[in-house]
Amino acid sequence: GRYSMLPRHVQRLGRDWITHWNGSQILALNSPVSSCMRWAGHYPPWASFPLPISADFSANWRFPPFFGTWRQFQNSIWHLDNYTQSCCFHLPNPSMKSEGEEPLTKKRKLCGQDDTSTPEQQTDLSNQKEVSCLSVAQNEEKHGSKKGTIKRHWEYFCQQSKTMKIAKNKGSDQSSTGSEATFDFTVMSYNILSQNLLEDNSHLYRHCRQRLLFWTYRFPNILQEIKELDADVLCLQEVQEDHYRTEIKSSLESLGYHCEYKMRTGRKPDGCAICFKTSKFSLISSNPVEFFRRDIPLLDRDNVGLVLLLQPRFQCKANAAICIANTHLLYNPRRGDIKLTQLAMLLAEIASVAPQKDGSFCPIIICGDFNSVPGSPLYRFIKEGKLNYEGLAIGKVSGQEQFPRGQRILSIPIWPKKLGISQNCVYEIKQQQKEENTGEKLETAKPDNTEEIVIAPEKSSSKLRHHFKLSSVYSHYFPETGIPEVTTCHSRSAVTVDYIFYSAANNDTADQPGAEDSFCGGLKLLGRLALVTEKDLWTVNGLPNENNSSDHLPLLAEFRLIER
Repeated sequence: GRYSMLPRHVQRLGRDWITHWNGSQILALNSPVSSCMRWAGHYPPWASFPLPISADFSANWRFPPFFGTWRQFQNSIWHLDNYTQSCCFHLPNPSMKSEGEEPLTKKRKLCGQDDTSTPEQQTDLSNQKEVSCLSVAQNEEKHGSKKGTIKRHWEYFCQQSKTMKIAKNKGSDQSSTGSEATFDFTVMSYNILSQNLLEDNSHLYRHCRQRLLFWTYRFPNILQEIKELDADVLCLQEVQEDHYRTEIKSSLESLGYHCEYKMRTGRKPDGCAICFKTSKFSLISSNPVEFFRRDIPLLDRDNVGLVLLLQPRFQCKANAAICIANTHLLYNPRRGDIKLTQLAMLLAEIASVAPQKDGSFCPIIICGDFNSVPGSPLYRFIKEGKLNYEGLAIGKVSGQEQFPRGQRILSIPIWPKKLGISQNCVYEIKQQQKEENTGEKLETAKPDNTEEIVIAPEKSSSKLRHHFKLSSVYSHYFPETGIPEVTTCHSRSAVTVDYIFYSAANNDTADQPGAEDSFCGGLKLLGRLALVTEKDLWTVNGLPNENNSSDHLPLLAEFRLIER
């Protein structure tokens, strides 16, 4: 049949046929589409939402049967559910670059102005929205497996690891395997996407169906992922405080975890959590780190870290310990000075927690969302143990922007003396005590001059150092193709920003430049859960999707504790 006259901007039918998308109004496809739809990188001003543009419309497509005036047609409600289930959406590569703008909601509110609605009203509204999708999520659980699962496989680095994992799955006691006692354990790092941040930055999730974004749908999926991966240690970021208090903590405790939590400072409602299985570890100490300092203008952001010292339960050595750190560094791509300072504060806390009685460091694992890409100066500093930042622009520290807008050069030193952290990323008091214990003679008659003598060489130095020999669990690129691995994916970006760093045993990997051989043994990487490419993620409509309810993927690695 024939249809009413369409506006000029809809008359271009064929391979590049475009339809008007207005909020919840969308044209229906009532027969299968052979290929994917893709978001347009740019769209005309009359469109209030990105337009779905056909990559290749087949002959099977036909216009929805509708008779009447164009105005009646335009005002009809066409829902996203009308799309065929085989359709998927993905972003073209040119639009996947990070835009670099830090959302206003991620900046510290200094003026003290709040929304007009009360917290009770906001809670009621949120509850009303979530109830509508709760029954849908429960219904899908009853009907078994869901469509569009991301396929990730386990990568083993030695045959013995595979044998040990099979034995573990059969329920054997790890402490009795082999002629010598070994301690193998798994660690997960996972940014679970705070619901508040999701709602405050909804522009990042325009590709998602609305019901998939409610917490009542997302939390069961996240919990199911944690159950299936069954890590011995969880390092979680963007853990919303009210959800942690009411649901997350109790759910994880029922799975055998002990939970430690540090909420962000100021008005930020989320934070970092480290949870460990009590059957594998006991807690020695828990050390939260706040990166906000009221008396230092540079440190005006609310990010935090958490450092735990754990003792393995199946270890011959009575004083064996493992240091686990978790953090979520500042997002803003143009504030590399803040990122480096926050990282130095975390490293200084680790350096104060990890030393053993003999002066060596225990094995260390650092997890988190570092908001920095592989190969960036910040990333290289973590792995290599040194960084000369002279002449480095603050916008280039994290490598998030291809053409960084932050052009100001890093000051020397980056942070003020009153922070109390040296260029070696240790607390200056601890450094002084260490030098005194090693027999270095310092004048005691003039304590002020003594302090000057200790830190004077660092005042004009542009070189940062740390004393940890750290390796990355992941390679960040697929060796066969060179295609980048991806840990996070939303409407504006698909990159790697999440990492698991560990202090490698001497026979596990080559020594890192700038690192000292001061570790009590180390960790051997036995295996890891493989990551995927951006293309793989867009075959399931990116993140979050029906099965993966965060905009980040969980990272998972298996280690063996090596004693010296």
